[in-house]
Amino acid sequence: MSNLSKLEFVALDISGKNYLSWVLDAAIHLAAKGLGNTITQGNEASSQDKAKAMIFLRHHLDEGLKVEYLTVKDPLELWTGLKERYDHLKATVLPRTRYEWMHLRLQDFKTVSEYNSAVFRITSQLKLCGEVMNDEDLLEKTLTTFHASNMVLQQQYREKGSAPLPEANMAARRDKSGKNRIIIMAI
Repeated sequence: MSNLSKLEFVALDISGKNYLSWVLDAAIHLAAKGLGNTITQGNEASSQDKAKAMIFLRHHLDEGLKVEYLTVKDPLELWTGLKERYDHLKATVLPRTRYEWMHLRLQDFKTVSEYNSAVFRITSQLKLCGEVMNDEDLLEKTLTTFHASNMVLQQQYREKGSAPLPEANMAARRDKSGKNRIIIMAI
């Protein structure tokens, strides 16, 4: 029989390929429902909250996983069982994602939007694996992927003391009457 109620997010696949995003989604949804403490060690959640959490978690599992964990009645036990089973995937996802990050180049994409999508997909995977990515890393990656013919632009964008966007695109200038006016510089 198919699930009659709608899923809030994609169910955990038996292969575990979506485990990293599933575990984040599940934790967020449980916290939003006031059931976040049911999956933490040493919790003192009521049996009713544990039952609600189990219903929610089982609802977001692949049918094969539901059968495997059929006898598990505690959400913490299910949570740790799934973690033990799939958490090692970080060790396989992380090197592949680092490789993608190292070989990511702006010129390999038709549009900047496609490049941005790839950048944010890769950085999200890195963050899910525990890697710290900040705006400086993203900017540096973009600047280092410029084509060689744009080296002068690359150096200009990197000059020390440059202001953060959007201030970097604006310059105040006095006109002959002595009034300040803002000039938007095209990059």
